[in-house]
Amino acid sequence: MAKINLLPWREELRKQKQTDFLASLIAAVVVTGIIMFGVHFTFNGLIEAQNDRNSILQSEIAALDKKIIEIKELEKTKSRLISRMEVIQTLQSSRPTVVHMFDQLAKTVPEGVFLTAFSQQSKKLIIKGSAESNARVSAYMRKLEASPWLKGTNLSIIQSQGGGQGRVRGFNLTVSQTDAKKDTQAEAGAK
Repeated sequence: MAKINLLPWREELRKQKQTDFLASLIAAVVVTGIIMFGVHFTFNGLIEAQNDRNSILQSEIAALDKKIIEIKELEKTKSRLISRMEVIQTLQSSRPTVVHMFDQLAKTVPEGVFLTAFSQQSKKLIIKGSAESNARVSAYMRKLEASPWLKGTNLSIIQSQGGGQGRVRGFNLTVSQTDAKKDTQAEAGAK
């Protein structure tokens, strides 16, 4: 006798296919969830690592900003010190000039000329004084002009003071200071 399977094989096959489909669907969802969790975890790790790098960079930038401020302050201090050193060097180099100027002022004053005041503006000397005659003022100007340290005398005021025979002439004149060492070196170089 032939065996006839009266069981609904199509129904079982459909159930089997549904079960397989559900199993593969669940497996796909689980694998997708695992992949999504892995991607999420990886990206969060990358974001945290970048945030850590950014915070390190921010702290380094803040430290460098402080150093830049310190460097700017040091540059200001350096420029102030350099300007002071230049002033000191200028004063050091002009020390002998002042001595020579006073020496020349003392040596060039002829008899009958009296200096009452003098002042200095840069390289110009303003000399005030009185003389017994105009000729004595002229002699004084010639002596100043002959000095290696003083050149360019210019008489600005000469006036009579007092009356009678003993009149005195007041005068104001300007004279320029020169550096005799530089002048002699320039002359030696020209020869």
